[in-house]
Amino acid sequence: MPKFSDISKGPNDLLSDDYTSANTLKCKTKAGPVAVTIETERSDSGALSSKVGTKFALYGLSFDKVQAKANGSSVLETSLVPCPGCKVTFKANKGADLGVTYTRGNIVSTGSLDVLNMSKVSASSCVGLASGINVGGSLSYNLSGDKAGVSAYNAGASYASGPLFASVTSASKMSSFNAGILYKVNSDITLASNTTHSAGSAFDLVAVGGSYSGSSFGTIKAKLGSNGVTSACLVKEISPKVNLTASGSVSGGDFSTFKYGLGLSM
Repeated sequence: MPKFSDISKGPNDLLSDDYTSANTLKCKTKAGPVAVTIETERSDSGALSSKVGTKFALYGLSFDKVQAKANGSSVLETSLVPCPGCKVTFKANKGADLGVTYTRGNIVSTGSLDVLNMSKVSASSCVGLASGINVGGSLSYNLSGDKAGVSAYNAGASYASGPLFASVTSASKMSSFNAGILYKVNSDITLASNTTHSAGSAFDLVAVGGSYSGSSFGTIKAKLGSNGVTSACLVKEISPKVNLTASGSVSGGDFSTFKYGLGLSM
């Protein structure tokens, strides 16, 4: 059962994950019982910036992400399971949010409260029905200021049957709708598309693409965006526990706009 925020995860992931123009190196290691991750990124000017993170568990409390960034900021993400089916989270970055996820049977519900400014509360729920159908909705409410009241509400549904997955979710208080389709042609080839629909524009193609997985050369993905940008990437394990991601994009047929990204994770 997915959360409502993941109801369109399949096509969204295929058309967004691994496409990048950044050059990064990610190293993971163990320091006793603690996992340590160092991520380094090269900017366009050639400068290197790094962030160091770790995760560990202590007395039933999971520190899922404790990270220090090069600009002096930090990230903290923790989680706790007080009872079966219930997970409480705390995430602090630029803000601070207290969240809860409750799963019972075919229902997944979430809630989130901005505990730094006490300005916003959000909730969502997703229900799994028979025959591969999931339906759900979300609601956000501003607690203070001139904009106090309902700030957002949306709904969505997904359907999975054999090789086909389709989803429809609303946006901007149900004034527009996003449709995602994922089709698994065979064990190697998967196709996907994302479109938007509204009163002002009946049909807009956001992106269409696909992936091909081959045991000898990894996974190749390619997509064409509505802005005319064609992108492709290769994800391959070049040695045990060492993964390479190479990505490139070009706008229209103008190769002077070519951008590339390279990521190495070990």
